[in-house]
Amino acid sequence: MTHSPRVSAADVEAAAERIASAIVPTPTQRNARLSRRTGLDVWLKREDLQPVRSYKLRGAYNLISRLAEQDPDAGVVCASAGNHAQGVAFACADLGVHARIYLPRTTPRQKRERVAAIGGDAVEIVIEGDYFDQSSSASRAFARESGRTLVPPFDDLAVIAGQGTAVRELVEQIGHAPDVLVVPVGGGGLLAGSLAWLRERHPGVRVIGVEPAGAQSLSAALTTGAPVDLGEVDPFVDGAAVGRVGDLTFAHIHDDPPAVHAVPEGLICIEMLDLYQQDGIIAEPAGALASAALALPDLGIEPGATVACLLSGGNNDVSRYAEIVERALVHEGRKHYFLVDFPQEPGALRHFLDDVLGPDDDITLFEYVKRNNRETGPALVGIELGSPDDLPDLLDRMEQGPLQIEPLPPESPVSRFLI
Repeated sequence: MTHSPRVSAADVEAAAERIASAIVPTPTQRNARLSRRTGLDVWLKREDLQPVRSYKLRGAYNLISRLAEQDPDAGVVCASAGNHAQGVAFACADLGVHARIYLPRTTPRQKRERVAAIGGDAVEIVIEGDYFDQSSSASRAFARESGRTLVPPFDDLAVIAGQGTAVRELVEQIGHAPDVLVVPVGGGGLLAGSLAWLRERHPGVRVIGVEPAGAQSLSAALTTGAPVDLGEVDPFVDGAAVGRVGDLTFAHIHDDPPAVHAVPEGLICIEMLDLYQQDGIIAEPAGALASAALALPDLGIEPGATVACLLSGGNNDVSRYAEIVERALVHEGRKHYFLVDFPQEPGALRHFLDDVLGPDDDITLFEYVKRNNRETGPALVGIELGSPDDLPDLLDRMEQGPLQIEPLPPESPVSRFLI
């Protein structure tokens, strides 16, 4: 690790000058909701307001602009879960460079369409792999075969320097360095660039890295001392669902590792809904990762501290909100599923409604299969509670009644099909 090249604060500042003509600074805004709820002075760096709705434009433009200066006819190739692809597409369209972009099948349709719209004739899209790491392997293979330059989404010095410009900009806009900076982590490019600049310019800032509970690639690397393959990741937080943190990014992080915390996907969904309904901000799952982490119990931030959260992206497909609401309700303890064995006789459902459900409970799913030559029939029932505190009373009524009812915990195989 000690012999790997490093990005300096001067590299970040040079990147800021290089991309200034193409990238308008995004605002850093104080968030009254989060400040009130946490007792902190919370600021959000709104990278969702980039032209491509993500900070990824910074690193991609910094690298591709340097390539274009050296060889205007150079072609590039990249892999992405969506946001990096949009950054590459924007840079290529602006600089006249052609790109072949590999996207995993899990990339939301909204992001696929945006890549095509932003890049136009400068971009060729290839769908390959079920998640980012498989797409990345395909892009590297094509780069070797074609001789095109690979534009990594995070594991490149120019990309790391470009991503670090977001934090430099944030400090200038607030007027002083925050006490704490919370950075979302996928492959580690944004965290590495932030650390590279802050360690030289504002070493007193406490940096916290946060990653999805279902894709803890940085935590795994810190535990083992080197990047490792997770093998399987939860693709829900698609902008941060990376199975292996970058080698270069990890070298920067490993020098003086920050605290790293995992954020449950359900908590991210709660924050996405709060951002949308209370703040009017559309954030993708990775974009809500940093501010969602403020609800974790063990961050150890002093009351009243100035805390800046990088809201990294806003490319969220509206069709995902049903799943987001579902995950949020389950995490809050308000949504539960049960297998109910109903007697195949009149009045069985009426008994369940009158004697089992509480006044504020609502049935959101009811799948019943009538069995011939059977005295009972199974039903899959989803119940939304008025409050998580109502669950013990509901379970008591279920146990006291004549029906055979089996709760389905969120981690059960059946529940994974429902959520």
